[in-house]
Amino acid sequence: ANFPNLKLSTTSISLRLPTGLLDQIKIAANKRDVPYQSLIKMWLAEKVR
Repeated sequence: ANFPNLKLSTTSISLRLPTGLLDQIKIAANKRDVPYQSLIKMWLAEKVR
């Protein structure tokens, strides 16, 4: 069965990053026109596959 509107449960985490790294992530996200947290999630998902 396919449920395209089903949201997977999520957990909020606190992650400390160097300010410069977060700035770079936000710039990368802005270039891709996506929210930076979504970009981080995409990158993490790619790495654990």
